Amino acid sequence: MTNYQVITDCTCDLPNTIYEKYPIIILPMQVNLESTVFLHTKDFENMSVEEFYTRLKNGSTSTTSQINPESFKIEFENVLKEGKDILYIGFSSGLSGTLQSSLIAKNELMEKYPDRKIIIVDSLAASAGQGLLVYQGLVNQENGLSIDENERWLNSNALNLAQWFTVDDLQFLKRGGRISGTVALVGTALKIKPVLHVDNEGHLINVSKSHGRKASLNALADKLADTITNPQEQVIFISHADALEDAQYLANKIIELVSVKDIILSNIGPVIGSHSGPGTVALFFFATER
Repeated sequence: MTNYQVITDCTCDLPNTIYEKYPIIILPMQVNLESTVFLHTKDFENMSVEEFYTRLKNGSTSTTSQINPESFKIEFENVLKEGKDILYIGFSSGLSGTLQSSLIAKNELMEKYPDRKIIIVDSLAASAGQGLLVYQGLVNQENGLSIDENERWLNSNALNLAQWFTVDDLQFLKRGGRISGTVALVGTALKIKPVLHVDNEGHLINVSKSHGRKASLNALADKLADTITNPQEQVIFISHADALEDAQYLANKIIELVSVKDIILSNIGPVIGSHSGPGTVALFFFATER
């Protein structure tokens, strides 16, 4: 019943401890950093996160490319040939066309492998929010859930996955069209740090503004304390873009407010980091609502 392969994208920003424990396939994505083009893989073999963020801080600009249908087709078919079904948990359709590429590949392959299953789940999430849903899918599989049972669980719980972010440099949100140039200029001058979240359609939404870095991190912790469900049973995720000290501050603040089962920290990789910038800190947990 559990003879299926869980697959996701490198945008899940999971830590190595998860990759080492579970048999998961992570699809790479292309990053264009000035004159350097490389694949963001799960182990950062082509460029370390430290080098990537150092170059961004020094003025380099970075863009990303979604995974194309042919890449999905190759990876999916390798699994199907082994006689396994596929549970693909993808990057939010509200932020990327990658999920659409997976659907194109699925439709082509199902004609060739009519007896196999390819189930596509839209995480409606980014970074370790996507990663948290993937992690739960892996735990479900380990606990004996069939591919259909796992799909139902993931879709039933996706809209209770709260995803809260704060960024350190407003210019990256300006480049991505999330805020205007005027707002970025004034916000930088006044040291305003926005608090954002991912909505039910998987889009990044600017929710509020905090004056100063610590205030924005405290706001994330407060959001968790106000809305988390069954905290003592939850493993929550915090991802960061070269901001380990701030991520640890947030983790400690959460521990002061709420007793949770565990807190896992991870790096925000180059794909998400290209759009959020260095200094981003993001918090993910299951809540009463997004």
